Amino acid sequence: MTPLETTLVVVLVVLLSLFFILCIAVMVIVLQLLSTVKRIAAKAEATVDTVESAATEVLHDTQGRLAFFKLIRNIIKLAKKRSNK
Repeated sequence: MTPLETTLVVVLVVLLSLFFILCIAVMVIVLQLLSTVKRIAAKAEATVDTVESAATEVLHDTQGRLAFFKLIRNIIKLAKKRSNK
């Protein structure tokens, strides 16, 4: 092997090593991000379940259609407020 070939091989090995290290670092970051997203999704699901059970309790505890319509009106108002933001 000539000195030029040896130099090229060394440069390529170094670049390949850096590429693999960078790929490993990116994969670790992606896995951490996925873990965070999974935790957030679990918390959101728990919140939805809590709100659902609370709404069900309110509907069972209250009497008459008026309370149901007030609940619907409040939900619509909240949705309009969030859509305006």
